[in-house]
Amino acid sequence: MASCECCSKISTADALVLGAIQIMIGIFNVLMWYLLLILYMGQIKGVFGTYEPITYRTGCSLWGIIFIISGVSIIKVARHPTQRLLICAMIMNILCMITVIIATVLTVLELSSFDSVSYRNFGQARLGREISRVLLGFYPLELCIAFTYTIFGCIGLCRKNEESFAAGTEEAESAL
Repeated sequence: MASCECCSKISTADALVLGAIQIMIGIFNVLMWYLLLILYMGQIKGVFGTYEPITYRTGCSLWGIIFIISGVSIIKVARHPTQRLLICAMIMNILCMITVIIATVLTVLELSSFDSVSYRNFGQARLGREISRVLLGFYPLELCIAFTYTIFGCIGLCRKNEESFAAGTEEAESAL
């Protein structure tokens, strides 16, 4: 398999797959946000109020847009490898890792506390919590993909810098 010029440890096909998986996870997160939006907006104000968890109020699932952008940047680097695009993809993946960690913490906080909900809204709150559990299962996968690509991108970037430094040193010695 041909390997990416910037990331010599990861093949082009692997980078394309990682990018596609990131895009799919991002689309899934955005669709789950839309489902939660419909679910929580349809609540009836009861005796105990409505159930609006912190992940819903912060739009945590909507952060999947960052995963989509990161996946697109990985695919762009795989197809047209340049040092600038590789750095951009690595920054996006670092941003993905930060986003995933924050989303995981918020989701765990949501799932660990459950206030009383009126009987009419209990089913909606329970379904929303199940969606949060499903999303919590995807966060480690997204973290692994972003971490893997960032590590291999960093290795490729260091090698490219070493090669250019060595070539510059050889040119300087031959000029003397």
